Amino acid sequence: MPFKTSPLPLATAMRAGLRRYNFDTFKSDAVAGLIVSLIALPLSMALAIAVGLPPRHGLYTAIVAGVVSALFGGSMTQVAGPTAAFVVIVAPIVSQFGLHGILWCEMMAGLILLGMGFFRVGKLINYVPYPVVTGFTAGIAVTIATLALNDFLGLGIDHLPSGFIDKAAVIWQHLPQTQWPDLAVGALTLFTLIFFPKVSRRVPSAAVAIPLGALLAWVLTHYGYHIATLNTRFDYVTPGGATMPGVQPYPPSLHLPGGGDPLYALPGFEEFRRLFRSAIVIAALAALESLLSATAADSMARTRHDPNAELCGIGLANIFSGLALGIPATGAIARTATNIHAGAKTPVSALIHALLILLYMVTLAPYISYTPMAALAALLVITAWRMSHAKQFARIVRLAPRSDTAVLLACFFLTVFLDMVAGVSVGMIMAALLFMKRIGDLTDVHISHSDKPDVAHGFDDLPAHVMVYRIEGPLFFGSISKTIGGADFIPEGVTKMIIDLTHVPMIDVSGMIGMKTLLMSMAEHDRDIVLCGPESVTSRILHKIAGEPYAPHVHREESLRQAVYG
Repeated sequence: MPFKTSPLPLATAMRAGLRRYNFDTFKSDAVAGLIVSLIALPLSMALAIAVGLPPRHGLYTAIVAGVVSALFGGSMTQVAGPTAAFVVIVAPIVSQFGLHGILWCEMMAGLILLGMGFFRVGKLINYVPYPVVTGFTAGIAVTIATLALNDFLGLGIDHLPSGFIDKAAVIWQHLPQTQWPDLAVGALTLFTLIFFPKVSRRVPSAAVAIPLGALLAWVLTHYGYHIATLNTRFDYVTPGGATMPGVQPYPPSLHLPGGGDPLYALPGFEEFRRLFRSAIVIAALAALESLLSATAADSMARTRHDPNAELCGIGLANIFSGLALGIPATGAIARTATNIHAGAKTPVSALIHALLILLYMVTLAPYISYTPMAALAALLVITAWRMSHAKQFARIVRLAPRSDTAVLLACFFLTVFLDMVAGVSVGMIMAALLFMKRIGDLTDVHISHSDKPDVAHGFDDLPAHVMVYRIEGPLFFGSISKTIGGADFIPEGVTKMIIDLTHVPMIDVSGMIGMKTLLMSMAEHDRDIVLCGPESVTSRILHKIAGEPYAPHVHREESLRQAVYG
């Protein structure tokens, strides 16, 4: 459903969706919300565990971010919540600064996203090259899958190193300690996640796989085997101060920064400076993933999203998620695709999905606490595989130009072995440099004179004293060396130089300086110089050389033929 872009980029999708809302639309949204909630429930817990926090923080994120982004975002079918892409960013922050650090990072990132939305920079997402996106998402997928091996195999490693090589080495050293009961639970869950969609696509595979894994864990526990579950791994504090195992069965209360809770104590200057750098990365990734997901949703649902409203919605979602003790949130492509395929029509479906997760948390927390850690790890493994885009990755390596392949591999390896910031930064720089080289290669120079006629352009009988210097392509810093280098040879007897700029679409400052140098060399021996081409280009050149000794010898002609034969 198309909608008009609002002067204030907030809630454009919800306003459009409710204009002709009826009971049939609500039924479609309710069914879609139910199906998505069954996927989001275990995945949200798994992602919170992956970043080093108890599972309840993932549920807080799914609830609060799901509600806020649906109300204030700009996509008709987008579902927001915690995503796997944040794991490699959030885990080091949690390890170094704890929950206090990630909450402030999240809220600062939300403010940055709000600013991006209000200043309408949403369409800049179109300038991120596909190899960069594919490279860093594949790198994140490898990191997440590596993290999941600890619980999938039941290795019992309390703390994994931050570096990928060190992490892989520790896991390798602990492989002899693999617990076959945990591995069996994880394998059954993974097998079901992979093959159940071939049996039925109406029911989410996670809604079948996780209970099956929990059932096997219960059977093995009954026969005396120990299986790690949420109940044995995590605990929470009740309002009365007692410590209880499992998932917190009640929603968190919202707090305001700067209050009595030490979690919300204002960070000092040094801590703020370090957290702000991470907040910028979180904001950039949230914007990138959310807008990519919204764009994909448009192609699937034949809708049109408002990118600036989507940024504002995700920004508010992160601010409120931080206040509710959640983790960073963004648009989730897998949940969004499920939402569309389940028949979602408006943002009400995402709202229903979040409210259903709240209902599950309040009513089913004692049962959710028996979810096996290996089953959640299997869900992370399949999530990592799906986000790796392995087929697209292999296709780029096999078919794309070598420059694109180099960008892809640089992003991938730097993300895996250093971090996502290094991968994306280097990838963008490489892509920009390669793009400039390609544009520079488009610029070409053709020289025509009486001994070298230009039949293709109708100048096969040029006068002996005339030389045409034709430039085709943009004149910018990447093409100047080629442009100036073509004027090394001027035949004797040439007294009139015609510079044909008809096919020059743009010129930058470097191009104007280069043309100034070119004109100075051509103006020797009092040659007459004529510029032909669009006024937007020639007028800037004439303005640049104003006051130079050779400027009186340079003038402009509208027609190239008039310049040659006039």
